[in-house]
Amino acid sequence: MIVLDLCCDREHRFEAWFASSDAFESQRTTRLVTCPHCGSSDVRRLPSAPYIQTSSHSAPATSASPDPQAIAARLIEALRSAAARSEDVGEHFAEEARRIHYGDSEERAIRGKADREEMIELIDEGIPILPVPPDKDDMH
Repeated sequence: MIVLDLCCDREHRFEAWFASSDAFESQRTTRLVTCPHCGSSDVRRLPSAPYIQTSSHSAPATSASPDPQAIAARLIEALRSAAARSEDVGEHFAEEARRIHYGDSEERAIRGKADREEMIELIDEGIPILPVPPDKDDMH
């Protein structure tokens, strides 16, 4: 897996994970890569410094596969961290997500609550959303 720095035609910068550079190009040319901020599929790769591992700084070789539960835990923690830095719009999530998507409200990261039907409607409208599991401290 590789992480690429990307930018859309509206100059929104973001990162995305791909199996390879070829996988990115294939998905980009078929317009499957979209900006998480505005939904634009006119996306380009930004220059980024590659990580080069030299023999003097090599990590010990291991044949163990990554622990899927550890990876999932790190991903969920990253999602919760991103959610913590967003504006909580509570029960008005679907309404505010639409307003932002259609340009009727300022673009910003938001979080809130939406039922299953509202989430499906947002996805059907092409509004990018990402359900984030609640933190155990949020479940009171």
